[in-house]
Amino acid sequence: MLALRSLAFNLCFYLTTTVVAILGLPFLVSRPGVLRVARVWARTTLWFMRVVAGTEVEFRGLENVPPGPILVAAKHQSALETLALCIVFPHFAYVLKKELLAIPLVGWFFRRGGMVAIDRSKGTRAMSLMNAAAADAIREGAQLIVFPEGTRRPPGAPPAYKQGLSHLYTALNVPCLPIALNTGLFWPRNGFMRRPGKAIIDILPPIAPGLPRMEFQELVQERIETASNALVGNGLSGLSGAGYEVSAEEAPAASSRR
Repeated sequence: MLALRSLAFNLCFYLTTTVVAILGLPFLVSRPGVLRVARVWARTTLWFMRVVAGTEVEFRGLENVPPGPILVAAKHQSALETLALCIVFPHFAYVLKKELLAIPLVGWFFRRGGMVAIDRSKGTRAMSLMNAAAADAIREGAQLIVFPEGTRRPPGAPPAYKQGLSHLYTALNVPCLPIALNTGLFWPRNGFMRRPGKAIIDILPPIAPGLPRMEFQELVQERIETASNALVGNGLSGLSGAGYEVSAEEAPAASSRR
C-alpha cells in the first residue's frame, strides 16, 4: 500500500510540475508573476502530499517571522521544504547552485524569479559575487533563503555547515531566521517512498544582526540542530509506532535521544 501511494504521489508531482511550468510561462514577464506560479505549485504539491501520500505539513513559529527583508537559514533534508517555504515567505529568493539555472523550463523560472545563483567555478570570487547578488535581493525586500549545509542531508546525519551563511549574515546586516524540520523522514532525499505522518517545519526566533561572524555561526548551527534533532526523534518514534522500519541513515537521530 505504501509503495502504491508513493507511486501515485510521484506521478502527480511530476505531472503537476510539468503542467504548472507550461501554464506559468506567461508569468515569466515579472518576478511577482514567477513567485505566484511557485506558490500555486507548492500549494498543489502539499495538497497531493496530504491527500495521496497521507503526509500533513505543519508550520510552527509563524509568529517569529519579522517584517521586511531577512536572511532565512533552513535545515535541508528534502525537496519538501523547498516547496513549503514558498508559501511561508511571499517575497522569497533562494540561494542556489548556478547549475540549476540550466534545467529546461524550470531554470527559466529561477532566473526570472530573482534567485541568487552561486557560480562555484569562480573559486574565491564566488563568495563576493554571491554577497553582491544577495545584497541586491535584500534591497528589493526579499526574504533570502539559504540552506547552510549546501545540500540535502539525511535526518540524523552529522551537521556540515558551510561558511557562506555567516558571510551573508555579516554582509547583509539583517536578522537571520533559523528553521528546523524533520521533512526527510517523510520525503527522503534520494528515496522513492513517501511516508504518511506529520512533517514539521519549525520557524525559530530570529537572530539579530551584529554578532561576530564565528559566534553567529556557532549559535545558528546549535539552534537549528538542537530543534531539528528533537523533531526527528519525535517523528521517528511516531513512525516506529506505526510499524515503519528506521533506516541506517536515520538511526543516529533515534539513538541521540536516548
